[in-house]
Amino acid sequence: MNVAEVIVSAPAKARVVPIAERVVPAWWPRAKRSIDIAVAILVLVLSFPVLVLAMLGIVVVSGGSPIFLQERVGRGGRRFRMFKLRTMVCGAHLLHGDMQAFNEVDGPVFKMRDDPRLHALGALLRRTSIDELPNFINVLRGEMSAVGPRPPLPSEVAHYDDFAMRRLDVKPGVTGLWQISGRSQVSFDEWMALDNAYIDHWSPLADLDIIVRTIPAVIRGIGAH
Repeated sequence: MNVAEVIVSAPAKARVVPIAERVVPAWWPRAKRSIDIAVAILVLVLSFPVLVLAMLGIVVVSGGSPIFLQERVGRGGRRFRMFKLRTMVCGAHLLHGDMQAFNEVDGPVFKMRDDPRLHALGALLRRTSIDELPNFINVLRGEMSAVGPRPPLPSEVAHYDDFAMRRLDVKPGVTGLWQISGRSQVSFDEWMALDNAYIDHWSPLADLDIIVRTIPAVIRGIGAH
């Protein structure tokens, strides 16, 4: 089996070097899509009451639409609009440039634990990952997978090197190795290494394992902000 060689050059920095183009059984992609559809339907049905309450709460505390559509980059660089519950006040995206000085993570991404643009329910929705439940609409539409690298913003992709660009070789996911490994507590280099490792080692069984391990990771809420 053609996999990848993982090289750890330092405790805080890992690299995944592809040895060869990986060939997977023809039924694996079909199984992955079947898992995606089954998981998306199950999650959306079971979480429907929570989604309704969360949307009503957003309207009460912040006004405006509770659903936020944001342009993201998917497989092959194709752009799509990702569904999320809105965690910030209306118009918060217009202040993104002003917030860069307060970025708490490295790399071409922005993360801030106590972002002042969050509305009254924003921090709770993020900590519990409830804001990402509408992502499963994108899964049903075939734009995302249940498991895979998180879909980046176009502004982030503009700063990617070849190592990070490999994330676009597969469909982006709702959850993945990054989510079950600490999320925002993981450095950008480690994050990219995790995504590269997933690309080189994924299988239907591995996806199911990551989905199961996501549940306690969400409950613990480590790095979720």
